[in-house]
Amino acid sequence: MKRVLVTGGAGFIGSHLCERLLARGDVVPCGRHFFTSRRQNIAHLRENPLFEFMRHDITWPLYVEVDRIYNLACPASPVHYQFDPVQTTKTCVHGAINMLGLAKRLKVRILQASTSEVYGDPAQHPQTESYWGNVNPIGPRACYDEAKRCAETLFFDYYRQHNLQIRVIRIFNTYGPRMHPNDGRVVSNFIVQALKGEPITLFGTGSQSRSFCYVDDLVTGMIAMMDQDELVGPVNLGNPGEFTILELATMVKELTGSKSEIVFQPLPQDDPVRRRPDITLAKAKLRWEPTIPLRDGLTRTIAFFRELLAAG
Repeated sequence: MKRVLVTGGAGFIGSHLCERLLARGDVVPCGRHFFTSRRQNIAHLRENPLFEFMRHDITWPLYVEVDRIYNLACPASPVHYQFDPVQTTKTCVHGAINMLGLAKRLKVRILQASTSEVYGDPAQHPQTESYWGNVNPIGPRACYDEAKRCAETLFFDYYRQHNLQIRVIRIFNTYGPRMHPNDGRVVSNFIVQALKGEPITLFGTGSQSRSFCYVDDLVTGMIAMMDQDELVGPVNLGNPGEFTILELATMVKELTGSKSEIVFQPLPQDDPVRRRPDITLAKAKLRWEPTIPLRDGLTRTIAFFRELLAAG
């Protein structure tokens, strides 16, 4: 049994991670300040005696005794991270400094949940961990992209300077139950619009591509990365299956039985044209690869949103 701190534990991915850690018998202190997360995500965990909830903003130091740390705290959708870009940068950078300081004091392993956004609008396809990226440092997405890049820098400097046990993963588009219905991400947007009978809005021509990883697969990869003793990272975690946004919209429309019209709007600035992970490293070193096809994952996610919308 370990005490495993999960910052951002009430978020979409964090709540699934807490659930998995609790299921295997870990004590899970969960930190969250509910900027973008939802209390409902962890409501079913609150009665578990191994679960400890702390309302805390990681831009401030945290003093707890734990054996491991997963650092997930940060708004991850453009709608949310662009709402307060300065706070987004602080959460990524100050938060990393505070959690690294805690890990250094306790001499414990810490995992940074980085992002495929460090690759920006990539000139390399698919993206390997050795690719340095193509990021606009002064654009509207930079508060997230560059802050996550800076957090990675801090993690590796603590690794080199203080011999800290770090693990760094780069998460590609992840979806599943407990996504925020208004987070502006393409999967949740399409599903909510389709279920409400509203127009399904595509940005650009719909020919831009993404790779969608179901949250259960991602959590398996995160835990595998934390539990192994060889690989520091960074490691891509995502599903290499590549779909155009138009293909996704068409599949969502089919699975929901919606009669929504598909409409097109201008592409936002710096929105990546193609995004697909090379997961060769994860397959070789973690023995990990996704197992849940997009159609199956969407079916489960649609069921979640159908129930959420029905409840009002």
